[in-house]
Amino acid sequence: MFRRISQDIRAIRERDPAARNTAEVLLCYPGLHALICHRLAHGLYRRGLVLLPRLISHLSRFFTGIEIHPGAKIGASFFIDHGMGVVIGETSEIGSNVTIYQGVTLGGTGKEKGKRHPTICDNVVIGTGAKVLGPIEIGENSRIGAGSVVLQAVPPNSTVVGIPGRVVFYNGEKVPSINLNHSDMPDPVAEALCSLQEQIDQLRCVRSEHENGACKIGNKNL
Repeated sequence: MFRRISQDIRAIRERDPAARNTAEVLLCYPGLHALICHRLAHGLYRRGLVLLPRLISHLSRFFTGIEIHPGAKIGASFFIDHGMGVVIGETSEIGSNVTIYQGVTLGGTGKEKGKRHPTICDNVVIGTGAKVLGPIEIGENSRIGAGSVVLQAVPPNSTVVGIPGRVVFYNGEKVPSINLNHSDMPDPVAEALCSLQEQIDQLRCVRSEHENGACKIGNKNL
């Protein structure tokens, strides 16, 4: 447990430019405080205890605003940036070198028993406010855009945005003009609506061509 906590501290210092030194990280990062409590609660949970781990989790949520069920499995070098409002469900599994931002939910979609929460593979980044729901897998090296709602499995090396989440960057091939900054993702729904609007304008222009002469849409003459 202490080795994992040391790795978590190192991950924060590497990924957050605001982290000046180890003392600051230990004293001022609620994401780390919640993770330390979880490491302890998870160890007790694995030994068959129920009430005490849940009590530790509850107190951690009260002081940090981050709720992690004691049953969740979290790998090394996990970083919760800011963290307020983060919820991680009981059967969630998180790999190594994962980063999530405030407001993220790793939740279920029903009352079924068994595996009902997501599996997050190594090196994944989940943006602010994203919701990853159900027993789905987010492939390694993937990025989930801020505010996305992901309901289906995501292949490795992907970028996902939108509601519901859509893959817009996959395995080294990206859609033109996509910015991989998780805070500045494209909106595929808005792009589709703009395309439809342009087609409607073109049809209107063709209809009125004989009445008003040639018309111009954007840089195209019809």
